[in-house]
Amino acid sequence: MNLGIVSDTHGLLRPEVLTALKGVDHILHLGDVGKISILEKLKEIAPVTAIRGNVDRDGPCAKLPETEVFLAEGHYIYMLHDLSSIHLDPAAAKFAAVLSGHTHVPNYTTKKGVLYFNPGSCGPRRFELPVTVGLLTISKKDALRPEIVTLV
Repeated sequence: MNLGIVSDTHGLLRPEVLTALKGVDHILHLGDVGKISILEKLKEIAPVTAIRGNVDRDGPCAKLPETEVFLAEGHYIYMLHDLSSIHLDPAAAKFAAVLSGHTHVPNYTTKKGVLYFNPGSCGPRRFELPVTVGLLTISKKDALRPEIVTLV
């Protein structure tokens, strides 16, 4: 299964995002969507699971869940916007991955067997940070394979 991982669109869906996500099986949006129309446009590529972020205070985006658990090829993935607000031990909960956004800084690392993956931001550029999305390849046998794709 190939997942497209996006965060912090802040109301802007760049054409490069659509190109980078073409062919994924599912898209996970990690909050700060900004406009519900972004999720509708992403659904033209693949099914979407989305959570809300700190800027999603009004309208339909405010009704998105704060966290979500997504099951892919037997692997449980925990989704939240701001990693600093996590209130559980992902390893003890048997999560394969924790996906978060908020910082706009793309990175991934593994701790206690759990992948922590932040795809960065694909919305308006912030400071000198790159505009990025994430791809996550998952199979029943193999480890999760994260990739950060720089767009502009």
